[in-house]
Amino acid sequence: MAEVSNQEKEPKSSGKSTGSSTTKSQKIGIPDTLSVKQLADLLDVSAIDVIKQLMRNGIMANINQAVDYEAASSVASSLGIETTHQALTKRKSASVISEIKKQQIKGSSGLQSRPPVVAVMGHVDHGKTRLLDAIRKTNVMDSEAGGITQHIGAYQVEIDGQKITFLDTPGHEAFTAMRARGAQVTDITILVVAANDGVMPQTLEAIDHAKAAGIPIVVALNKMDLPEANPDYVKQQLADADLLIEEWGGDVIAIPISAKENTGIQELLENLLLVAEMEELKADPTKPGVGVIIEAELDKTRGAVTTVLVHDGTLKVGDIVVVGHTWGKVKAMFNDVGKQVRKAGPAVPVEILGLSTISRAGDSLIVVSSEKQAKEIVSKRLEAERIDASTSQAVSLSNIFDQVSTGQVKELAVILKTDVQGSIEPIKESLERLGTDDLKVRVIHSGSGNVTESDVMLAIASKGIIIGFNTGSEPGAQRMAEQEGINIRYYNVIYNLQEDVSKALTGMLEPTKVEVIDGRAEVRALFSSGKKDNIAGVYVTEGQIRRNDSVRVQRRGEIIAETEVASLRRFKDDVREVATGYECGVGLKDYDEFEVGDILEFFRIEEVK
Repeated sequence: MAEVSNQEKEPKSSGKSTGSSTTKSQKIGIPDTLSVKQLADLLDVSAIDVIKQLMRNGIMANINQAVDYEAASSVASSLGIETTHQALTKRKSASVISEIKKQQIKGSSGLQSRPPVVAVMGHVDHGKTRLLDAIRKTNVMDSEAGGITQHIGAYQVEIDGQKITFLDTPGHEAFTAMRARGAQVTDITILVVAANDGVMPQTLEAIDHAKAAGIPIVVALNKMDLPEANPDYVKQQLADADLLIEEWGGDVIAIPISAKENTGIQELLENLLLVAEMEELKADPTKPGVGVIIEAELDKTRGAVTTVLVHDGTLKVGDIVVVGHTWGKVKAMFNDVGKQVRKAGPAVPVEILGLSTISRAGDSLIVVSSEKQAKEIVSKRLEAERIDASTSQAVSLSNIFDQVSTGQVKELAVILKTDVQGSIEPIKESLERLGTDDLKVRVIHSGSGNVTESDVMLAIASKGIIIGFNTGSEPGAQRMAEQEGINIRYYNVIYNLQEDVSKALTGMLEPTKVEVIDGRAEVRALFSSGKKDNIAGVYVTEGQIRRNDSVRVQRRGEIIAETEVASLRRFKDDVREVATGYECGVGLKDYDEFEVGDILEFFRIEEVK
């Protein structure tokens, strides 16, 4: 039972002197909570100086640990710096669309219906791109490597005089990545399911990601032309995934189609327009443009090329725009078929030239009146982000009760990963029963296997936690969780899992142990030690491996053993640690059944108060 920590290695002095440029007459505003590193930056001293002062006050904290105002003020006072209490309310990252709707509610005489923005999601080979190909009457799929969508594109089509904008995403990861950035750009999701193949793990993930975003789902039952198509079986699978279609008494529209034979497409589009009409999508084309970045790249000849989906107002050539932390003047604009245009209205995707640097997918775009205003907005955003970083706190079991008490959280979103499919339902049910009147527990996604980057991305977007039962995490997912402050907890006994969550909901969670992953290594060769034990010749692929570490042996994604390091050698020398990029010999206690290709994960457990 352990919890992922964001601890870093030993902090190094930044070279800043204690006698900073901050004068004693200048008071520094300090928020309710901030990390040691952020406090050091605020006081313009090294992190080591701050840690030393905290230790003198009886507080043991690492560089990423949060301290309250009283402790921070005491450190500042000992360094001769005066402070004031800057009580800040936690800023929440609202989506671009929700901000637009707030402005529209305030009143606008120019509100008009706008085209819906539709994302196409589903399993990798169930026909997403062929469906768009059939809709657009173009041949996009054949031009893509291996027939698989390689990037995010946005396309607009016209059906009986009404327009629909499609986002051709490479999957739910990109969809959720934009949502995690505060840019929920999609109005409707088409879930493509092959009638001959049924609901697959990626299909279930797409359903969970769309549900977490609160977006209407329209099911496209594709490949109905095949003799082995079994739509009734697929509908049952969808019902098992809590997606009940209309003919079975639910509210989800399901349309049988064949993208290959171009059948059912017209009915699918008509139903999309029907759902869009019920959603009452509005925009004001008379206002300056507001949009979201879909993708961006650096072209050798054209510079920063940015794909924008305009959500409200009208974007024009010559407009000065602010995008995320950069700005620029729109020099040229192209529509989805490459034709140069002078303006783009609501729900229109365009490619623009003129930004000073490439932006990030999910960044918002706004039109401003002058370069001076653009520079001021960028400067304020950077400062707001710095303050947000110092005051925000990711949801974890350790702090969930405090966040409920202050009204910041009303639901605990959980991503559940288990070793086998059979464990999911009983754990899911037991977790959701633990909810209280003030705090509901909702398992927004579950599956078997290791924790993946997609799981972490969903946790970021949903402000949730990840629970692993008898399973581990992929290296990329572990790094992303540590960087983003996502709480992953691992269990191998269901009662411990239930007990921890129950105590967390009532503010009684006891001090826990934190698992710190030091490094990973791959077994490249096997050697005999002369004592009938095998030594693994390994190559360190990540971090550092240490002699006093515990070790998990992973084979083809499964944990097959957990033990401790018995010996660690480079050539003939015993060593204490080996860094990334080096080879060494590793012996494990009571285990020597290595195979070439095994992954050794080195970790240690730290006590946390």
